Amino acid sequence: MLEAAGLTPAEETVYRLLVTVPTASADEIVEQSGLMPGEIERILAALTAKGLASGTDRAPHNFAATPPDVALLPQLQRQSDALDQARAAVTDLLETYRRTRRRRDPDQLIEVITGAEALRQHLRQIQDNTRHEMLWFCKAQYVAMPSGSNRAEYDALARGVRYRVLYERAFFDDSGAVDNVVEGVRAGEMARAVPHLPLRLAVADREIAICPLVPGGPSGSSEEPTTALVRGSSLLEALVALFERYWEDAVPLHVSESGTVIGTDGSPHDHELSATDRKLLSLLVAGVADKAIASQMGLSRRTVQRRIQAMMALAGATTRMQLAWQAARRGWM
Repeated sequence: MLEAAGLTPAEETVYRLLVTVPTASADEIVEQSGLMPGEIERILAALTAKGLASGTDRAPHNFAATPPDVALLPQLQRQSDALDQARAAVTDLLETYRRTRRRRDPDQLIEVITGAEALRQHLRQIQDNTRHEMLWFCKAQYVAMPSGSNRAEYDALARGVRYRVLYERAFFDDSGAVDNVVEGVRAGEMARAVPHLPLRLAVADREIAICPLVPGGPSGSSEEPTTALVRGSSLLEALVALFERYWEDAVPLHVSESGTVIGTDGSPHDHELSATDRKLLSLLVAGVADKAIASQMGLSRRTVQRRIQAMMALAGATTRMQLAWQAARRGWM
């Protein structure tokens, strides 16, 4: 069992004997192990050289085991570190190999998948292998996965993968669609809605994408779906850019405590601001500082900042600049 630490089976046998006693002579080890005297001398010399045993200077020469945490664990850790480095190097070499192949072999760039079951398997696999982020276009009338059946998403969310999902308005007419979105958002999914999406799409870690090549679903082709698996390329970058463009214009979906989804029509006018928030927003966009806004409106500075944060959350904005852009787009000013 200790071959990974550099011990032969015979060396492991002798070391295990030494661990069970304070000290032992070569003759005692011969008697307990059943090995030949000459072999025991060779093994003890090897264990001493490896730092796993030490002998006394005075006769009779006894040997004691070096504690395993001192003798073995550091070596195993070094081997583990070396394996991690080797694994990373192999991963880099594999990516270089793939890039080289893609330049010469289009089959390495785009793989065609035929059939709903094959599509489901690939969608499960890429989600199981995703480390950081999934991007998703959800259109109405499913091709391979009925609403609520993508359990791989919840496994990925549980291990820290970020999901950004765009739903088109017609999606919410599907049976069980709203309940599915509620469950996803409560599990950590970031969801937004738009009036219409141009295609179905799933992108994993910006490294691989799946998108149908022909229309699918009940209103599309009646034949088995044909799907493209797209790997690192300008085409993949274009698909990611398409997602980001639609995401930027989409309306964030919010789930109330009662389980109602707000924003499903993809309209930017799902929420109206109060007169106070409109005035605050106009001063903010004009470049007025928080302290001055608070003074002009008769509010505390903390209240001003809290209202700004609430509007940012409502608009799905992460910065005040994004809030200003969303406010203009939604007609809040």
